[in-house]
Amino acid sequence: MPKFTLEDKLVVAISSRALFDFEDENRVFETGDLARYEALQRSRLDTPAKPGVAFGLIRKLLALNAGAQRVEVVILSRSDPISGLRAFHSCREHGLAIERGVFTRGRSPFAYLKPLHASLFLSANPDDVRDALAAGFPAARVLPETPRAASRYADEIRIAFDGDAVLFSDEAERVFQSDGLSAFVGHETTRREEPLPGGPLKPLLAALNKLQRIADDTERKSPMHIRTALVTARSAPAHERAIRTLMAWDIEIDEAMFLGGLDKGEFLREFEPDFFFDDQIRHCESARVVTATGHVLSGIANAS
Repeated sequence: MPKFTLEDKLVVAISSRALFDFEDENRVFETGDLARYEALQRSRLDTPAKPGVAFGLIRKLLALNAGAQRVEVVILSRSDPISGLRAFHSCREHGLAIERGVFTRGRSPFAYLKPLHASLFLSANPDDVRDALAAGFPAARVLPETPRAASRYADEIRIAFDGDAVLFSDEAERVFQSDGLSAFVGHETTRREEPLPGGPLKPLLAALNKLQRIADDTERKSPMHIRTALVTARSAPAHERAIRTLMAWDIEIDEAMFLGGLDKGEFLREFEPDFFFDDQIRHCESARVVTATGHVLSGIANAS
């Protein structure tokens, strides 16, 4: 049997609670009564869980594997191994081709991101997400119990990103927080041709961009396509540095929304992303009404 490797794939590590609706079970888990939680999960081993917040995104990402395996999804969970049976059973019942999982029975699982070569970690546990980000892995805390709107784009994976402290570093955001909007605009205008340092989700966007180019290759046509958007509070003239940064990275995006402080929720409603990433909880709260949302717990906005 040939050796299987993850190094050439987009690897998404996801907690069972982010993938499936385990909110009832989690309420028991949060009481600290691990035995009661495990008993509850075991009593439901043959009951498939309902789709969770990130289910739609994962299903579409796995569809990129038609013809060649480019995406690997691994369940990375604090659940016990027997409870993991239910997660795999739920995958099978919902037609998700997920074969690998790590279950740590209450311990933080983030250390396994390194051998997994994870391109993204999605979890509902904020501590695990912070640990993953601190270790240099793209990660976000999914906001559970978010309505999952039906998408008109069955053949597109649509992902939207905030800019500062998400795709880019929080360098400019720090100027804004300390000195205000005028200083921020001046800082970005004078540095418009200087690429911003990369933020925590830059590697994910780069990996998606690579997959996007492969999927759009006429010789290897994929039934699933990727469409990305930058949805940022920046406005002109601060927009220029953001675009020039993506150009310097040789990363293309399909849509850019420079909203200058406008509420992001209504714009996301029109774009209909399968997932949206932002570092500021107020934007996440606005977005979660519309779409599955991940809070990127990084940068000065999350320093406390």
